[in-house]
Amino acid sequence: MAGWNWDGDESLLLFDDPTEWDEAYERGESSLGSAAIGLAFNCSLAEASPRIIRAMQLPDREQRGFAFTAAGAAARLNGELTPELYAALRAVGHRGLAENAVDDTLTFVPFSQLPRWFKWRKAVSKVRDKLETWRLESTYAAEDAWRALRGRRS
Repeated sequence: MAGWNWDGDESLLLFDDPTEWDEAYERGESSLGSAAIGLAFNCSLAEASPRIIRAMQLPDREQRGFAFTAAGAAARLNGELTPELYAALRAVGHRGLAENAVDDTLTFVPFSQLPRWFKWRKAVSKVRDKLETWRLESTYAAEDAWRALRGRRS
């Protein structure tokens, strides 16, 4: 066990041993998603990726959430993901536990390096953001005009 506390200790964010993660997975340890974040921070993307993907399938929802956090951290730190991580995120979609990881991927991976589905998500996101901006600007303009009109009547 090399001194790791698998009962939710924050030191798992320092976890850096893919082989020990595999052994802990086989033993059914409880905080594998937390340790996957440590792997994302402290190991190469190639080493961390298969373990993050396995952690995304854990039965514990909280630990699965940490696995998606690890995927987002990997995108932030590396400016890319493995094809398998892209596929795992796409399989879940831009919702639920994967939403922040997909957002991190769209933010920190250069557009030219994104797979087609992620490029499409980024385009959709930009269009929605622009439409929301226009809606808010027109709402504020209408409110300002209404206030100005009411001010003249007084």
